[in-house]
Amino acid sequence: MMKKAAFTAMSVVLAAGLTACGGGSDNGSGSTGASAAPSAGAGATKAPSGEKVKLTYWTGDRHDTDYIKEVIQKFNTTNKDNIEVEMVVRSEDFDQALDLAFTSAQAPDIFRTKENTIQMHYKKGYMAPLDGYLTPELKSKFPAMDELNSFDGKMYSLPNYGTTMRLVYNVDLFEKAGIKNPPTTLKEMVEDAKKITAVGKASGAYGIAFNLKSPNSALGRSARLIAELSGYGGFGYDFKTGRFDFNGWKDIINSFKQMKDDGSMLPGVESLDIDPLRAQFAEGKIGMYMSFSSEPGVYKNQFPAKIRWAAAPAPTVTGEVKGASGFLGGQWLAISKDSKHKDEAWKFLSYMYQNEVLQTYHEKGFGISMVPEVAAKAKAPDIGGIEGFLPNKSDGVWPISPTVNVQGIKYYDAFFKYMLEGGDLNKMVDDLNKRYNDALDKAVAAGEVKAKAIPDFDPAKLGGKYAK
Repeated sequence: MMKKAAFTAMSVVLAAGLTACGGGSDNGSGSTGASAAPSAGAGATKAPSGEKVKLTYWTGDRHDTDYIKEVIQKFNTTNKDNIEVEMVVRSEDFDQALDLAFTSAQAPDIFRTKENTIQMHYKKGYMAPLDGYLTPELKSKFPAMDELNSFDGKMYSLPNYGTTMRLVYNVDLFEKAGIKNPPTTLKEMVEDAKKITAVGKASGAYGIAFNLKSPNSALGRSARLIAELSGYGGFGYDFKTGRFDFNGWKDIINSFKQMKDDGSMLPGVESLDIDPLRAQFAEGKIGMYMSFSSEPGVYKNQFPAKIRWAAAPAPTVTGEVKGASGFLGGQWLAISKDSKHKDEAWKFLSYMYQNEVLQTYHEKGFGISMVPEVAAKAKAPDIGGIEGFLPNKSDGVWPISPTVNVQGIKYYDAFFKYMLEGGDLNKMVDDLNKRYNDALDKAVAAGEVKAKAIPDFDPAKLGGKYAK
């Protein structure tokens, strides 16, 4: 069911963020409102006197790596509690590595959780609740969304920033190919990719790319975006009927396959990770791809762009916007349930959630702040390309899709296989619908998820709530 509380919280946050006036930091204090941590929780252990308490922090984010390293280094050298944090950056294998770490009793003390993983992390029992550390001031400062920050009445991760998704394109290659505007339909996208490849192939440039080393990540930043804008659930779930239905993805996946068949995709996309893709784009070898609002920070800090680039709304199936591009976010850091140093981990979280840290995060363009108190003070991000990612009339918050434990091949792997090998897409979709709905029925019967049809659900009404 649609969560009204989530919409209310997001409205407040985005309104604050988009009307932000200039302001400074908190002169180094930037308190989250947290005082000394409460007494040690269950299972906590204390390091012998004089020894450092060493914590590990895992993240899959790379766009903000340099900044977060600086923040952690400052924490390590200034905290009075003899705590030292080691940061471990994983990329596309983050979820698998985290699963392995928990099953082998080597889980990190703190880890990054996201909108598309926090439900899974909750169900697997990876996160420790934060309620024992939260003061009334903190609860007021960080608007929580049910099933995104809290589950069954307990809080597991405070928000930091949100992200939008866009089509990112090489202005130089578009001009070279005689393309005046970014594509607004799937047909235009296929045609534009072919035109760019025709003029760029001799120099190693191709029309489009996807980070298909991880089909879930690749389709999650592209097919999902197009589906949501076209009025279809971004994870194949139809809120109107309360059932899974991947039929709306057929045109999208067929278009992706057509670009692969045309030779319009960068060679080797099957094993392409997101950072190598970004590096190739920065060098001028890719005409367009789809991704998140973290990209401006990437092309300023991680892979300085050697080209002119911009961001625009992604195309839809027909050119008509019938839904909304999901405004993502609402989570950031979580404490592992297996950590033996939860109190120290909370002290690290308190440091990371300081106004000064969060405000700088926003102003550097790593993400659009979702914390009203921070957004109200923060200056607009001074970074090239961010203007194309600011929330517009087509951005909105979708309800939460149920997460099910489906048997057999997942939808993103099935579509990836079809893009490479072909086959009968109709039969594939029928099979996906059956297996996903069987898993849904089983999960509902077991009380693991809630799935109820919303007959009057209209995805077109989701957009525009957060535009200026």
